[in-house]
Parts: sequence; structure tokens; C-alpha cells
Amino acid sequence: MLSEKTKAFLGILIILVLFILSSYFVRTNIEPIKNFIGDPSLGILIYLLIVIFAIVFAPVSMMPLMPVASNIFGWVYTGILNIIGWFIGALIVFWISRKYGVKLIKRFISLDKISKFESKIPKDKVFVSILLLRMTVPVDILSYALGLFSKVRFKTYAIATFLGIIPLSFVLSYLGVLPVWYQVLGFLFIGFVIALISEYYWKK
Repeated sequence: MLSEKTKAFLGILIILVLFILSSYFVRTNIEPIKNFIGDPSLGILIYLLIVIFAIVFAPVSMMPLMPVASNIFGWVYTGILNIIGWFIGALIVFWISRKYGVKLIKRFISLDKISKFESKIPKDKVFVSILLLRMTVPVDILSYALGLFSKVRFKTYAIATFLGIIPLSFVLSYLGVLPVWYQVLGFLFIGFVIALISEYYWKK
């Protein structure tokens, strides 16, 4: 049996590989894909809905779609769409968690995944803590955990969430238009930065 850490690592590795493969495929078939999508406004709406859906239904990851959007809509617009989608999804998740609690949440995500973050929920310096956590923990899981186990105010949660998701959104969107080796280096750098932030946060 694989350990939880091994499963998590393999899950992340698969998503990153799919991201790179997706990026390569869309760059080599950009015109046929654009013709297939047709109206860009419809494609933007569909992508935004997928981003929101992926946050609310936590087991779903939309990362492999980022390179597609970045190469079709541009990485800046894709970064903005990611921020909007992640932010709306995070607010929905927080509201669902606060209003309906565990009985409904367990239909969307494994409670075991959320409960692991219960002891890590900030008790003081909440704003800064959420800001840092947003840079290291998946948007979906953290949103559920904060909604269920914390007493953070909605306004604090919303502002810290919005600011915290901006850097990674634009970085991932930009990586989607880069050659493969730059993407690999980019992910290694992101992992290094996340590790530094995580070490700082957990020690504090």
C-alpha cells in the first residue's frame, strides 16, 4: 500500500505531466483548436465555469486546461480568469461550509483530507496566515477547512484569499505558453518557493 504522502506526490506529478503535455499539444495544434472553439467569448465563459466547478468539487483539477486557455486567450487574460474563477469558487465553498457543515461537505470532498488541516488553522494573525496558506495549499481544500474549522470573518477570508491566489494564477498561466524545459524549471522553482513559505509558516 502506498503512503498518503506518496499518493499525494504521484497525484501532483500526474497533474504536472498533463499540464506539460496539454501545453505541447495546444501549441502544435493552435489553429485547429481555435477553429473548433469558434466564438472566443463562449470559450472564456466555459473555461470560467470549469474553474469554478473544479474548486467546488475539490477532487477535480483544471490545471491541465490552463495551457489551452493561455495559448488561446493569452496568458494575462487566463491569469485574470483563474483569479475570478478561484475567488468565486472559494467564496462558494466557504459559504457552503459555514451554512451546511459536514453533512453536505462530505458529498463534495473527502472529510479525511479536510480534517488534516484542522490543527493548522490559524488562531492569530489570521489575515497573514490565510495569505501564506493560499500560496501553499490548494484553494479548494483550504476553503473547506477554513469554512468548517475556523471563526475567521468572511471579509478577512475574502480579501486574504483574493490577494493570495494572484501570484500563482499568473505564474501558472505564463508557464502554459513556455517551452517544455522552461515549464519544468518553473515548476521546480514554484516547488522551492512553496517549500520555503511552508517551512516559515509551520514554524511560526
